[in-house]
Amino acid sequence: MSGIQDIRRVAVIGGGVMGNGIAQTVAQAGFEVTVVDITEEALERTRTRIGKSLDRVVKKGAQTREQADATLARLSTSTDLEATGAEADHVIETVVEDFAIKSDVLRRLDGVCRDEVIFASNTSQFSITSLAAVTGRPDRVIGSHWFNPPPVMKLIEIIRALQTSDETLATVIALAEQYGKETVVCQKDTPGFITSRLIAHLALEAARIVEEGIATADDVNRACQLAFNHAMGPLHTMDLSGLDTFLKVSDALHTQYGERFLPTQNLRSLVAAGDLGHKTGRGFSDYGEAS
Repeated sequence: MSGIQDIRRVAVIGGGVMGNGIAQTVAQAGFEVTVVDITEEALERTRTRIGKSLDRVVKKGAQTREQADATLARLSTSTDLEATGAEADHVIETVVEDFAIKSDVLRRLDGVCRDEVIFASNTSQFSITSLAAVTGRPDRVIGSHWFNPPPVMKLIEIIRALQTSDETLATVIALAEQYGKETVVCQKDTPGFITSRLIAHLALEAARIVEEGIATADDVNRACQLAFNHAMGPLHTMDLSGLDTFLKVSDALHTQYGERFLPTQNLRSLVAAGDLGHKTGRGFSDYGEAS
């Protein structure tokens, strides 16, 4: 297996809410990054989001304009999954939270990537062991769960599949350090891992408090920020992640663990109405224009 010193070109599969931030972070760390998505329109949105994010970084004084431009120069985009995979030294999969779609992407990549290439899935809920099993390299598949927004959040949760080798784990931890991140390792591949179980339990209870008319969403968020020193409240976190994604995670956890993860009716109603949080401009709170 190749070590971290052999990884120069990283393929980020999926340029959506998480993918564009992951791509930016990896490129800022000095790697050549190609973002793959299914349409040129989706990739144009990815490029726009990354450009705006880097503009904010420069405005805050965290980077010079020259550094931001160098990051952009290391970024490219493609709609050709197989061609990108064939050139990649490492793959980060961050497509929609649908097991069949993720499995198909990994299976296709397995057919074109070099044998030593590690696949890291950004899933927040699915079994890494099951995803690894669809490939011919199960020892080189691992969970790499980032947090939103990826350029800002310091943690990457690493999930070890039953088949993941010690070498794969060590390489992905070393890559996270290169990205400027810290890691925790979920040693047992269990639904929800560490962080999704914790945030889902808190966020669903927060949604119940709102649903029961005990407090507003803003006050629930504010209580968690001021009483527990959280960076943002749990309902704001749900809105930022996307309520549709959070509902899928909650349903999966409910199936696995029972009533403690039962999604609330107000969550289901917001998703049914198309109010998905930041990306649509409205969720538990109103954000104005869609992002």
